Amino acid sequence: MVQFHFDWKHISLIAGMHLKGVCFRLHDGSIKKQEVVAFLKALKAHLPQRLLVIWDRAKAHCSRLVREYVDCTDGHINIEYLPAYAPELNPVEFLWAWLKRHALANFCPDSLTELRHNARGKLKSAQRRFAVVASCWAQAELF
Repeated sequence: MVQFHFDWKHISLIAGMHLKGVCFRLHDGSIKKQEVVAFLKALKAHLPQRLLVIWDRAKAHCSRLVREYVDCTDGHINIEYLPAYAPELNPVEFLWAWLKRHALANFCPDSLTELRHNARGKLKSAQRRFAVVASCWAQAELF
């Protein structure tokens, strides 16, 4: 018997993929513009090279706060957007699919804390597994 305690609270993940790895953060609730800017700052600090960020047109991604931050990086971060309704071009979507359908399949946590702990562990595992990252890029067919 599988028990599920559903109380409408959730965890959101924000991630960036480069050709050899994954950077991610977990947040309680929805990802908002402030979390997007904090994530971009962390990426900029972690990856010294110029960054090309390709993402969908989520409201937080297109916010004035995010545009102002990107503009103040003096070209260190450049933004391009995926076409509308094209999640199949986004390698991070395939990472989420791997996490939900394989890494956490049949996992029924008792709390958000347990879910957060296990999701973080599985994503850290994906960071070290080149085959997972490579398959996400291959499925997106961007190259």
